Amino acid sequence: MRALAKRTLSWGLGTVLVAGSVLSGAHALVPSRQSDALGWQTFIIPNFGTQVEYPAGIFEVSEGRAEQGVGERLRSADGRAVLTIYSRENDTADTPASYLRNNLRLARSALDYERVAPTFFAISSVRQGVIFYSRCNFSSEMGGAVHCFDLIYPQREQRAWDAIVTRISRSLRPLERAGM
Repeated sequence: MRALAKRTLSWGLGTVLVAGSVLSGAHALVPSRQSDALGWQTFIIPNFGTQVEYPAGIFEVSEGRAEQGVGERLRSADGRAVLTIYSRENDTADTPASYLRNNLRLARSALDYERVAPTFFAISSVRQGVIFYSRCNFSSEMGGAVHCFDLIYPQREQRAWDAIVTRISRSLRPLERAGM
């Protein structure tokens, strides 16, 4: 299955769908309440103020730095699923719509799901039995940043992944400022 994960990464948002720049910086894993058997934790990228909950019990293996921005690529031990969490400067002052317009490397008709709002976009595509889902939130906090995650998982397991995708997606946000 490891070969499947590598093959599917070639059409992921971070590699083919959207072009990005590599930035330097640090990130941190901060344990949160272990709410269930999936071992949910909070992943934080302090220099961009990004935080997102993810199931550490599934994504146990680090594959190193994200291909774009600052962050990390994680995969399941069996290689069936890959999660990339990253942030980048929004130095071109993109909106979610302009970011997709300028960086999407597939025809929009190739997307199975697309939602573009004033502060985020979420897209999904299915290819060769694999679902690719990506969400990026845009904030003016921390000097203007784009906070993203890309998730790749088997299409045949979609129902099992629906709640996981929803929780990760809803938890993606800038860090809350102290005193607010």
